Amino acid sequence: MDFLNPSKQSGIAPGIGKLLIAAPLLNDPNFSRSVVLICEHGEEGTMGFVLDRPTTATLGDVIPGVVTPELTVFQGGPVQLDTLHILHRPTLDLGGAEVVPGVYWGGSWEQLQDALTQHTYNPKDIRCLIGYSGWSKDQLAEEMKEGSWVVAHATEKLIFDTPAEELWKEAIATLGAEFNYLVNIPIDPQLN
Repeated sequence: MDFLNPSKQSGIAPGIGKLLIAAPLLNDPNFSRSVVLICEHGEEGTMGFVLDRPTTATLGDVIPGVVTPELTVFQGGPVQLDTLHILHRPTLDLGGAEVVPGVYWGGSWEQLQDALTQHTYNPKDIRCLIGYSGWSKDQLAEEMKEGSWVVAHATEKLIFDTPAEELWKEAIATLGAEFNYLVNIPIDPQLN
């Protein structure tokens, strides 16, 4: 297996509903040991959300007047940090675009506010994100050639039920035993 380019080995192409798993040695502070859910992918480029970067902010901090202390806001990426996005399960009936079976992106903010106000939601069914991650045309393909990403299939359970601090390792585990070595590579190999 090619240590420097494991992305060629997964056999999974990037696309809507796929995960980009940062290679262990990716040193970009925005993406180090991160997992990104791809929500758009086409000729114009790729867009998605980092799933495992919780902030200290809640939805109530971001949208004053919304009382939701238990809803942590995640940093979805370094692009347009003045935008707020939601990923949610269909139990909320917010609409939006289904990117993975049981995972929707976007939807009605009014219906979300109603659910929050009436307490008819489970916090595990919602992921609020500030900003997004984006790649221009051919940029992701170049990063894949460099070995920056490993691609995996996303699942509802992985996205909503896996603690953020465990997501990178759990996403790698979905690729099979031959990828387990990635989990044990230190962030800085010089310290090994």
